[in-house]
Amino acid sequence: MKAITLRNIPPEVQKGIRERVRRKRISANRAVIELLQERLTVPRRGKDGLYHDLDYLFGSWTAEQAEEFDRILKEMREEEKQFIGK
Repeated sequence: MKAITLRNIPPEVQKGIRERVRRKRISANRAVIELLQERLTVPRRGKDGLYHDLDYLFGSWTAEQAEEFDRILKEMREEEKQFIGK
């Protein structure tokens, strides 16, 4: 199949496609193909043995958001230690 025409794309989907185009600096066609591939295929390991299906999230947090996440995660781990008695 070489071409597909899509009609009545919901506004939230259009917004997501436009955001991906802007963020990755790719064409809308490439963005839609990537989204379809991500949704329809099983994540595969790269040559380095690691999964890369979440790579697009890399660098998307601010330093403050990352620090807050680390702080909350540390608190949760401390609570878990107390709960399981270690």
